[in-house]
This record gives sequence, C-alpha cells and structure tokens, in this order.
Amino acid sequence: MWGDEDRSTQSLRRRPLSRVLTTLRKDLTVDLSELSFADTSLMLDLVMLARRLRHAGRHMVLHAPQPHIQRLIELIGLDRVEGVFVASPARH
Repeated sequence: MWGDEDRSTQSLRRRPLSRVLTTLRKDLTVDLSELSFADTSLMLDLVMLARRLRHAGRHMVLHAPQPHIQRLIELIGLDRVEGVFVASPARH
C-alpha cells in the first residue's frame, strides 16, 4: 500500500482485499513501507481480512510500517490479532 488510505478509499480496496481471500494460497504480506497516512477504516479492514485468513490457515505479515502507522496498528490492536505479524525495519 502507498499514499493515503482512509474512509474515502475504502470502496477502492474492498474488491482487492476480497480477491485475496479467494486467490491467495499462502500467507499474505502487506507492504506498508510507502503508506504515508491511514485511518482506522484501513486497520479495521485489515483486522477482518486477518481473521478470515486465519480461518483459512494463513497468516498476515505487515511489512515495514512507518512509525506513525505502527502506532495506529498498536492503538487498534491489529498487532495482537492472532495470525498477524509486524515486520518492522531495523531502526538505527
């Protein structure tokens, strides 16, 4: 994901997220490294996707969220959803 993800882009991401559930046969990696802004609507969509993936025996890896996105992930509790792993880049 890149740019901004909020309620105004929610309808644009719903179809691709649904498609992931029917076509993906392995764990899902969501690259957040270029996501500059997100609101709770994205986090809640990712929570729902993670739960559905878990029921299908798959996991979700959230790759390289920016620090402010990482805080939102933690605030919402996405990092505590079973089957979700956050792979943050090493900080110097």
